[in-house]
Amino acid sequence: MEKRIYDKKTGIHYELQGDYYLPCLELPEQPKVEIGVWGKRHLRYIKQQHKIRYTNLLTSCKLTVYLADIDEQAEEMFFRIVKQLAEQEGVTEQLKAENPMLWVQKMNNIRNRATEIVNTELIYQ
Repeated sequence: MEKRIYDKKTGIHYELQGDYYLPCLELPEQPKVEIGVWGKRHLRYIKQQHKIRYTNLLTSCKLTVYLADIDEQAEEMFFRIVKQLAEQEGVTEQLKAENPMLWVQKMNNIRNRATEIVNTELIYQ
């Protein structure tokens, strides 16, 4: 038996594995995109909670682009919310110069709230 055969009808190569010929399939090249913390968090969530969506994105080669888009949206949303909350609560550079510990305390509080909002509205959906 030949180790490798080609089917002209389908255009697929088959390789002998034990007693069976299995198709030699490869996924198309996907773009190299850096996925940040938000995208990784969303990936973990859809792997556990939305297995069908995850499988569909993975098999259609759209997972990387999808996660990069989610990551970008979440990043923009996070910084926008932090900026808005800081303005509303009067957390300014002047406060930072006068009382750095109070500024850090308030900014940590704002960042934590912004993280929760982004997680609720975008990541865990």
